Amino acid sequence: MISKGFVHKYGDNIDTDVIIPARYLNTANHQELAAHCMEDIDKQFVQRVQAGDIMVGGFNFGCGSSREHAPIAIKASGISCVIAKSFARIFYRNSINVGLPILECADADKIAVGDELEINFDCGEIHNLTKNETYKTEPFPEFIQNIIAKGGLLDFLKS
Repeated sequence: MISKGFVHKYGDNIDTDVIIPARYLNTANHQELAAHCMEDIDKQFVQRVQAGDIMVGGFNFGCGSSREHAPIAIKASGISCVIAKSFARIFYRNSINVGLPILECADADKIAVGDELEINFDCGEIHNLTKNETYKTEPFPEFIQNIIAKGGLLDFLKS
């Protein structure tokens, strides 16, 4: 699986309340959640994001509450992958369960806003096309690749 897009970058400890503010949790509509993704930290995110773009964070991305709304909002906004130095464990699991690819990468701090990345999930390589650099990450095990390819755990189980 390959993903290619431009970077939207955030710092450490980006919590689920920043990803999707609690005032919007009364909807299950994915597009409505996407319309408010990141608005408390980056009001222009939803206007800038394009299908296939990539979100990059620092340490402890997705900390806070265990809401699935956060990875759903990110995925529905058009983000094809989230890369961070580390993830909160529940966010990591929720992301896989909703079919949002996420990668832990020690070199995430080398990636800048606007860089164009190409990610090869099969071999765990992130190619920074802007800087002509390659960063390594652990590739997903085959069963996780299958869950993501099906669009999430529920769709995987249905198949």
